[in-house]
Amino acid sequence: PRMAERLTGARVLGLRRRSKYILADLSSDETLLIHLGMSGRWRVDPGEIEKHDHFILETGSGRVVALNGHRGFGSLDIVRRDELDGFRHFVAMGPEPLDDAFDATVLHAALKGRKAPIKAMLLTQSIVAGLGNIYVCEALHMAGISPVTPAIKISRPRAEKLVIAIKDVLAAAIKAGGSTLRD
Repeated sequence: PRMAERLTGARVLGLRRRSKYILADLSSDETLLIHLGMSGRWRVDPGEIEKHDHFILETGSGRVVALNGHRGFGSLDIVRRDELDGFRHFVAMGPEPLDDAFDATVLHAALKGRKAPIKAMLLTQSIVAGLGNIYVCEALHMAGISPVTPAIKISRPRAEKLVIAIKDVLAAAIKAGGSTLRD
């Protein structure tokens, strides 16, 4: 509600991320949450506004930033910073995959009693945050685990291999600049 009003005059104090969200901390003690969806992108100082530029932001210095997403899967929300942990998409979200807190013990415990396929479990965001289809498939392949294996059958040693594979796949993707639909 009142997004334009709440953003007007606010300054961006810092940028960070949680899972697949970009978090822009604002001077108003609020945070702008940005999800790019599957193919969203920011266009800086576009020459003209395009059909799929769904959100246009003009900075105090006159620069223009357009959020473009032809599939329309992206989203924007503004949340009070002190209420971020209770934000509907963050409440049940698992740990960040590159945090030290995400290890084989955590993964194995999260999978305990789960009969769904391991791939589906990793994509739910409640087991581990921020993993998408490409990275889950790569990590499972690297760990030598079939995507249809029931999560309950992932032993502690296999969970260790999977955690290492997840971290390795993400590190390689970051070094390569991520994945895109073009490649």
